[in-house]
Amino acid sequence: MECSKCDQPAVMHAAYSGAHLCETHFRESVERRIRKRIRTDDLLPSSATPEEPVTWVIGLSGGKDSTVLTHVLAETFEADPRVELVALSIHEGIAGYRDESLEVARELVVDLDVQHVTVEYESEYGVRMDQVADADPLDMAPCAYCGVFRRDVLSRYADDLDADVLLTGHNLDDEAETALMNFLEGDVAQMGEHYDASLGPFPERREEPAFVPRAKPLRDIPEKEIALYAHLFDVPSHIAECPHSTESFRGDIQDLMLSLEETHPGTRHSILAGYEDLAAMAADRYRGETTSELTPCSTCGSPTTGDRCRKCEILDSLAD
Repeated sequence: MECSKCDQPAVMHAAYSGAHLCETHFRESVERRIRKRIRTDDLLPSSATPEEPVTWVIGLSGGKDSTVLTHVLAETFEADPRVELVALSIHEGIAGYRDESLEVARELVVDLDVQHVTVEYESEYGVRMDQVADADPLDMAPCAYCGVFRRDVLSRYADDLDADVLLTGHNLDDEAETALMNFLEGDVAQMGEHYDASLGPFPERREEPAFVPRAKPLRDIPEKEIALYAHLFDVPSHIAECPHSTESFRGDIQDLMLSLEETHPGTRHSILAGYEDLAAMAADRYRGETTSELTPCSTCGSPTTGDRCRKCEILDSLAD
């Protein structure tokens, strides 16, 4: 099959648009959508200058999404003095998994000449995720513990690195799944919080000075296209599933989404587009009603809505 834009052989077919794209036009398509998302969300404001650049901290796990994001941003902005990139990786302490992915991350940042910071749960909290998963003091899925620790590390280190934005590699599949989960749970207020936390263009969000704002430049691109980009253009990536991951509501939603997309191409795009509009309206409706005042955790000082943050509560349970 020939490319829809030239006479070269196509390397992919986008069923949602009907386009067949060759290697060159596929690359242009992916990179164009990332640049458009950066412009739409106003991640590079007009106030940025070579003298006062913006600092983007990228959550780099070593998986395909984060490595492609880092690769594209580094190549796009390597000659732009208004942008400084820092890659932030987290070692959770998962044997036979994270060591390999962080080796990929290190290989990538050396090739791209990007500053790289690695943080370990063990040095931060005195525990490894393997130990937490085995102990399970609160009878939760391992991802629940890990998510609390990960958010804490990303937030604190993004702040320490003077980040203007924390970028993560969430793709279209990830975001459409989250949207559908919130729909099915009927959590309209959470939709509004999602909009202010990472979906809305920066000028439209409610500011939260306690946290570095987040953004997701890959959220318009399907997961398979990111995997293909990594394969075609030799972007190193670690392809493996965390041994502590478990079947969950998100797993069910993922299966449903894949089935819908196969029979009704474009479903993911439609869900996310509609969700973004509804989330914007929910944000306007619920701002000030659902957001509790943040105060310093009495143990560690991190922003929290109660006396103590969830991270400290978990660490206490592990010490018992």
